[in-house]
Amino acid sequence: MQIILLEKVVNLGNLGDVVKVKDGYARNFLIPQRMAKRATPAAMAEFEARRAELEKAAAEKLAAAQAVADKINGTAITVARKAGMDGRLFGSVGNADIAEALKAAGFDVDKSAVRMPEGPLKAIGEFPLDVALHTDVLANITVTVAAE
Repeated sequence: MQIILLEKVVNLGNLGDVVKVKDGYARNFLIPQRMAKRATPAAMAEFEARRAELEKAAAEKLAAAQAVADKINGTAITVARKAGMDGRLFGSVGNADIAEALKAAGFDVDKSAVRMPEGPLKAIGEFPLDVALHTDVLANITVTVAAE
């Protein structure tokens, strides 16, 4: 299915790109999330008429994400969990726990924005992680997992 992107989508394209994607991806995710429209001649004309407005909105989102990234960059948060004598946790610390700790610190971050490439944290220590606030904006934080 041919679609027009209404915002930047990771690994797909930028605002205004006409790309071909699988039908299910377009119908079930991109179109309901208002990230894309079908590439019909009427939709193309409407997009060209609204291009400046959409670019301005995208620039505002990027600026807001950059401002939050400047504040959150280098933040250190601590999460306390029960641990055994050898330093391994009974359970783990996931992205929802980290997002909750960031909210307690005053930053409104979704759990899906916390990037944990090696999976949940299962030991005591300090771990550097990334927070993806926008497709182009990454902030670095340090998570300290402590024993209760």
